[in-house]
Amino acid sequence: MAILSISSSSSISTSIASSFRSSFLGPPSSIPKKTHLLLANSNNKPVVSMSMEAGIGVMATKLGMMSFFEPDGKVVPVTVVGFKEGNIVTQVKTQATDGYDAVQVGYRRVRDRKLTKPEMGHLEKAGAIPMRHLQEFRLQSIEGFEPNQRLVVEELFKEGDLVDVSGTTIGKGFQGGIKRHNFRRGPMSHGSKSHRALGSIGAGTTPGRVYPGKKMPGRMGGTKTKIRKLKIVKIDNDLNVVMIKGALPGKPGNLLRIAPAKIVGKNIPKN
Repeated sequence: MAILSISSSSSISTSIASSFRSSFLGPPSSIPKKTHLLLANSNNKPVVSMSMEAGIGVMATKLGMMSFFEPDGKVVPVTVVGFKEGNIVTQVKTQATDGYDAVQVGYRRVRDRKLTKPEMGHLEKAGAIPMRHLQEFRLQSIEGFEPNQRLVVEELFKEGDLVDVSGTTIGKGFQGGIKRHNFRRGPMSHGSKSHRALGSIGAGTTPGRVYPGKKMPGRMGGTKTKIRKLKIVKIDNDLNVVMIKGALPGKPGNLLRIAPAKIVGKNIPKN
């Protein structure tokens, strides 16, 4: 019986090895259909994972927060957003040339020596000024956009509109569980052995490890985040600022990306 089991195991291993060999060395017809799709996508056009925007947006600079008094006397906390020189279309990407439709926008003028020669060549091709930041807005339609076109905030947004604002949050450094994840502390009395400690992070022998994703101390802040559906309270053309209700990511001087709020079924298709 032992001899038979050895021969059967050897035949099984031989069949497995031959199947692996045939799968790697066989003709493309042996590749599954899903793999065919992946190869077709990788050979023809790049796969774009960027989300669709509800409309063209702009970049801005955070200036600070203040209180805004509405005509009825209600006090509204707002964030004041300013605009430096820029918000110029630097490239229009089409389905034929790049595989997707998008508009690239530049912001914040800088000196020529602050940019590399490839960056300068890219901007000179569009006839635009040297700018520090370049971002894309993937749109459903790119009709009406051309290189070196200046985007005017008053024409894109109006008071009362809802916008999505993206930016980098303030970095807090390495923080503990209480500050990072809002954990509760232990008793602060003399006999307590756990005041602000994390506590148990898992069982013992079973499973004998810490589950991935466990909330623990670590680096906090300094990440990109998006705050959705914020209301534009005031647009001041004289000061060239926009007041948006609520708090925005980052500290004063931070770069912000402002785009029309995405509402599924209204300005974004359900699929």
